[in-house]
Amino acid sequence: MNAINESFLPSTDGGVIRLITAGSVDDGKSTLIGRLLYDSKGVFADQLDAIARAKHKRVSGDGIDFSLLTDGLEAEREQGITIDVAYRYFATPQRKFIIADAPGHEQYTRNMVTGASTADVAVILIDATRVADGQLLPQTKRHSMLAHLLGIRHIVVAVNKMDLVDWDQAVFARIDAAYADLARRIGIERYQALPISALRGDNVVNRSDAAPWYDGQPLLPLLEALDTRDASADAPLRFPVQWVARHDGDTATDFRAYAGRVASGVLRVGDEVVVLPAGASARVRRILAHTQARECAYAGDSVMVELDRDVDVSRGDVLAHADAPARVEREFEAELCWFDTQALNPARKYLLKHGTRLTAARIKQVRTRRDIHELDEIEAEGTALSMNDIGRVVIATRDALTVDPYAENPATGAFILIDETTHQTAAAGMVR
Repeated sequence: MNAINESFLPSTDGGVIRLITAGSVDDGKSTLIGRLLYDSKGVFADQLDAIARAKHKRVSGDGIDFSLLTDGLEAEREQGITIDVAYRYFATPQRKFIIADAPGHEQYTRNMVTGASTADVAVILIDATRVADGQLLPQTKRHSMLAHLLGIRHIVVAVNKMDLVDWDQAVFARIDAAYADLARRIGIERYQALPISALRGDNVVNRSDAAPWYDGQPLLPLLEALDTRDASADAPLRFPVQWVARHDGDTATDFRAYAGRVASGVLRVGDEVVVLPAGASARVRRILAHTQARECAYAGDSVMVELDRDVDVSRGDVLAHADAPARVEREFEAELCWFDTQALNPARKYLLKHGTRLTAARIKQVRTRRDIHELDEIEAEGTALSMNDIGRVVIATRDALTVDPYAENPATGAFILIDETTHQTAAAGMVR
C-alpha cells in the first residue's frame, strides 16, 4: 500500500479546501459526498425527509439514498447519473470544505474539467467490484490524467464498495498497484489510497473495524490534515489590469490608477514593475484598496495601483516585477481539452480569453492527441480534436500575450477558446 508522505502531514492553518470527486460512472461519487455531508451534520432535517420520500430512490427499504443530496436535476434522478457539476459546502471544527461532484460519463468530461479547474484535491473513486482484477476503467484514467494536467496537487484514491468484495485486502492491493502504475505513466508523483464503503460510511469519517489491515486515516481526517496553502503567493508577480481609473483629467495632477486582482506574487509600494507586453517600466507609488492606502497587496487581493510616471497601460496588460518578467508570445504550444460539439477546425478563427485580454486566435497545428486507453501521446498531424479530446497544439494570436507555463503559474498559464460564431466555449487550454 502507498506510504503516507509529507504532503499529507497536518496543516497549521485549516482554511478552505476545494475538492472534486472524479472517476467512472457508478463509482459512488455522489453517494460519497452525501455521506460526508450526513456524517458531518451538514444536512438539514427537511432535506433528509425530502430524499427519504423521493420517487427515484435507489436504495431498498428505509435506507437513505445519499446521492440525491447532490443529484439535484430531475434528469439526474430519473437516470441515476450525474450530469452537471454540483457544489456543496460543509465545515468541520478543523476546516471548511467546498466539494464539486463531477459526472463520470465520457460525454460530460468537459463538466469535470470545469469543476477541477479550481480544486486543491481530487478524490478519485474506484468501484472495487468492477476492477477487482486490477484493470482500471477508461474514465478513471481520463480523470486522473486531467487532474494531473490541471495541476491538482493532492490526489486521493478512494477504493469504494469494499463491503461488496468482503473487504478483501488482495483486491485492494491489486487496485492500488494498478493505480500506482497509472500514476507513474502519467506523471503523478504521489497519491494516497484507502478502502471505503461510501454507502455504509466505513472509513469515510470514522475508522472501520471491517478492514483491520488498513492502518491509514479515514477519508475526512485525511482531508482535514492536507496542507493546501496557496502557492500563488510564492510565484512571480502577475497583475492583469482590468480597467483604468481616472478622475480630474483636466488638471495637471489628475488621478490615474490601474485596477485589477493580483493573480500571483506580492506587490509592494516602491517596487519597479514592467508593463507587459509593451515593456515600459515604472515604480509603484501607491496601492489602494477601497480608497485605503496599503503598503502591499497579495495574490487574490483586488486593488488599484498608481505608478510614479505616466506610461501606456490598458485593459489586458500585465504588471510584473522588472526582475521576473513573463514570456511575451504571439505563438505558443498548449494542451487543449476540447469542449465543443463541433470539432476543432484549423481553418476557423477563435477568440482567446487570457486573463483580462480577449484576442483573435487560430490553431496553426495539432501536434498530438492523447490516447486515453494507452495513455500515450500519438501523432495527430492533420487530425481535428473532437469533444472531450485532449491534444497538444500550436496557437497563434493577433495580440501578444503575457504567458507562463501552466505548471509554473496557473494564473497566467490558463486560457479558454471561444467559437467566434456561436460564442460557445470551445476549449480550455494550458500553456506548455
